[in-house]
Formats: sequence, structure tokens, C-alpha cells
Amino acid sequence: MASRKMETKPVITCLKTLLVVYSFVFWITGAILLAVGLWGKFMLGAYISIIADSSTNAPYVLIGTGTCIIVFGLFGCIATCRGSPWMLKLYAMFLSLIFLAELVAGISGFVFRHEIKGTFQRTFSEAVKNYNSQDERSLAVDNVQRSLKCCGVLNYTSWLSSIWFPNNGIPPSCCASISDCNASDLHNVTIAPSKVHQQGCYELVTDFIETNMGIIAGVTFGIAVSQSIGMLLACCLSRLITANQYEMV
Repeated sequence: MASRKMETKPVITCLKTLLVVYSFVFWITGAILLAVGLWGKFMLGAYISIIADSSTNAPYVLIGTGTCIIVFGLFGCIATCRGSPWMLKLYAMFLSLIFLAELVAGISGFVFRHEIKGTFQRTFSEAVKNYNSQDERSLAVDNVQRSLKCCGVLNYTSWLSSIWFPNNGIPPSCCASISDCNASDLHNVTIAPSKVHQQGCYELVTDFIETNMGIIAGVTFGIAVSQSIGMLLACCLSRLITANQYEMV
């Protein structure tokens, strides 16, 4: 019995060391998810809001998940150092839930990445047609046209059928050079083409979001796979500690 306990203790020590290291890395991944969520909210928010209102929840999911991971990463370190079986089991349970949540999030991101071309042209066309320069989607359209240096859906002619054009012309966000672009030019269908960006936003935006959604999905999948390692370590350590305590009794 004594020999068996002597053999178990080094294994427990080794597992504790591995789990502490893992928990620290886990904490880092939480910080990464939090950063990706914040980046998605502030950098991709305008693009996503045009495509679908429901999709704007995705950055908040990443922010919430990242925050939870940071908290439970610290909990994992405490549970490992204390060697508490029930805390380790709770930690393993949390890792399994995070694994499932991230797997679903990763799959959703991947699917969304491939569905985007089928939905963007319709929703962006609607945003252009109903543009009023004031609401969220109108501001998002301006943001997209300025940042990507594009105009309209396929080109500037998309604006000719908008409710904005008859009284206001093409929005200034389409201007190739704001210093050489005035309201009268933008209202003149003969002069306007030489004053605005020639490329439409459809292709640029779909390429931009597909690329970045692929990055987000890839990071999420990678972090999700790592959860299985933590689950195994926490479960094994919990069982060994429980067995060792039972033998001591």
C-alpha cells in the first residue's frame, strides 16, 4: 500500500504541474477571445450590422465567453493548487461546456462565412435604397464606403434608384476625393461618375468579412480543441487525488 502511494504522488505532482500550466494558457486564450470579441464589435460591427441584425450578437458572445474563461482559468489554478477533487470536477465540467459553446460558435462562424454572399447583396441593396444618412444601417453604409473606398452595391449606379438620390444625389462617402467633390457634382449623373469610387462594395465587403470570419472561426476551433486536454487532465487528477485520499483512510 505504501509503495503504491509513493508511486501515485509523483504522478499527482506531475499532473498538477501540467494542469497549472494548462490553466494559465487557458486564461491566455480567454484574453484572446475577449480581444477578438472587442475587435469584432468595434472593427466589424458596421459590416455585420448591414448583413443581419441578429449577427451583431456574435461579438458579445465572444466577449462573454472570454470573460468567463478568464475567471474560470483562475479558478482552475486555485483548484489545482488546493488539490480539491470537487473543484477539479467542477472545472472539468466547465471546460466541457466551454468546449461545446466554442464548437457551436466555430461552426456558426464557418457557415456564416459561406452564406454571406447569398445575403449581403439583398440587405446591402435595401440599405442603399432606404438610405437616409441618419439610422444605423445608413451610417454603416457610409462607414463601409469610406473605409473600403467603394460606392454602391455593384457600382455608383445603385444610388440612382435610392430614395436619397432625387433630393440629395450620391452620398459624400462615395467621393474619391472629398476636396474635389461637392453636392452639385454628386447630383449630376454626368459629372458624378468621375468624382466617386468606381468599384462597388459588394465584392470588397464579402471578401473582407469572409477573410475575417475565417480567422475568428479558426481561432475559436483551435481554442475549443484545447479544452479536451484540460478536461482529461482535470478528471485524471481528481480521480487520482480521490483514490489517494481513500487509500490513506
